[in-house]
Amino acid sequence: MKTLPVEPTGAAINIGARLRGVRQTRRLTIDQVAEMSGLTKGFLSRVERDLTSPSVSTLLKLCDVLGIEIGQLFSVPETKLVRLQEAPRIALGGEGITEQLVTPRTETRVQMIRAEVAPQGSGEAELYSVDCKVEVLHVISGGFTLVLPEDRIELHAGDTVTFPGREPHSWENTTDQTAVVTWTLLL
Repeated sequence: MKTLPVEPTGAAINIGARLRGVRQTRRLTIDQVAEMSGLTKGFLSRVERDLTSPSVSTLLKLCDVLGIEIGQLFSVPETKLVRLQEAPRIALGGEGITEQLVTPRTETRVQMIRAEVAPQGSGEAELYSVDCKVEVLHVISGGFTLVLPEDRIELHAGDTVTFPGREPHSWENTTDQTAVVTWTLLL
């Protein structure tokens, strides 16, 4: 059987940058990786800056030290785009609010909801909670009030508040202009 010629794509795989990212995520210093792998700091630095390519055996050793499979260095990260005009509308409750899910429906780690809240729009009269670890509310434009059991937090364009996901809350827009906000839910 004849083998098919495969043209190189010309796309460089930045193994070094990926190794550095894993090392930093694991909160390891280059000194620690050098000590655990038996490699020099200078060599590791050049590898991480993609100035030199490690041998297969060296790459296997580094992956072992970092606790990853070698294939992870070559896999293309999954990237998904959701354009605002194509984001599905959702209805989580409240009056005078238009909400869109701006993260992919299949995303299980985080959800981001973009909402336009009409003047005098409001959430549920009774405080409610969301089943997630953390909620982040960011005001893009207008004014917005987060209502908590013991507090009312007035927010303005550019303000962000973070609170536990299961914290009872509601919201309202007491201004005379539309507020645009995002809710980010870490699941």
